[in-house]
Amino acid sequence: MGKEPKKGKKKKHHNVPIAGSSPGLVYIDESALPSVITLHSYHAGHYLCQKIESLSGLKAHLSDPQNTYWIDVKGLKSEALFEVLLLEFDIHKLVLEDITRTSERPKYEEYDGYDFAISRMLYVDEENGLGNEQVSYILMKNVLFTFQEGHINGMDPVRARLKAGKGNIRTAGSSYLMYAVMDVVIDKYFFMLNTWGDELDRIDDELIEKPDRSLVFVIQGIKRNLISVRRVAWAERDKLNDILRSDSPFITDQTKMFTKDAYDHSIQIIEMVESLKEICISNMDMYLSLISNRMNQIMKVLTIISSIFIPLTFIAGIYGMNFAKQDPVTGKDLPDNMPELYTEHGYLYTMAVMALIALVQVFYFWRKGWFK
Repeated sequence: MGKEPKKGKKKKHHNVPIAGSSPGLVYIDESALPSVITLHSYHAGHYLCQKIESLSGLKAHLSDPQNTYWIDVKGLKSEALFEVLLLEFDIHKLVLEDITRTSERPKYEEYDGYDFAISRMLYVDEENGLGNEQVSYILMKNVLFTFQEGHINGMDPVRARLKAGKGNIRTAGSSYLMYAVMDVVIDKYFFMLNTWGDELDRIDDELIEKPDRSLVFVIQGIKRNLISVRRVAWAERDKLNDILRSDSPFITDQTKMFTKDAYDHSIQIIEMVESLKEICISNMDMYLSLISNRMNQIMKVLTIISSIFIPLTFIAGIYGMNFAKQDPVTGKDLPDNMPELYTEHGYLYTMAVMALIALVQVFYFWRKGWFK
């Protein structure tokens, strides 16, 4: 049986702009993690991964047309990093603001010289809560920047494919690399939804055996997570649709072909979310129905007990009034009082009558099927 869940941790408050503030401001949160920059450079027969200290002066080293470059930035605490992006890479201030304001919805935008996109990486954290982290992309001709607010290794499958050099990932360019990262993000949704689906199946079985109040908290937690996934999945689907309809020179036809598959996956995720939400509602209705039925059974038992004891209590109440037929002091007859009060064996007769009444009632209730 499921245990009483722990109290949820405090929700993370995303960065929101101050009312009236100027657009295009880079916001560095006090809790932001230090920036860790990793440079991946590769082509069909070569792959190199190295940590770098800064983006300053890096643009001159990204000019080899034979190579594709992936600059992976984890942690958004470095103001100098965004200064280099603004001055050396000519990235628009609004894009830099969207990267640092980590509450943006998934989207795709085209700018002069690059494309910009955002994904939401969802994952189950150490406390079994739903983590929601922003992943931002800046796509150029043979360069891809990715920005994560945390240091989680959610893109390890892409790095493993680059290292192995199998498939199209080393030869299909930077747009295919962006698709590969987005595809990993979407695949994580499937893993979580399948996990929650198995949990709901388990809850369904436990509800039938014995409904427990702790299961309600589990169902509500899953339902709340499903709402978060649905909100992200709809925006993710719209973003992928924008990429498919884009005429950007940085996105190849080969990438669009694979993006169609990711688009289908996003639709499938939305359908799974709706199905699991229906199961949550069904499980909650089942719990309430079982609790109501259980209460009805209890009330039926109490009603049977009350029905048996009501006539017995009535008899005991009558003979408990002690209105004697004769005054025990003067010996005077008292008219219209109880003649049975001093009858020999009256107590046994009364108990026998009460037992007979109770047995008749039990037999009647049994014939009516109340004990089933």
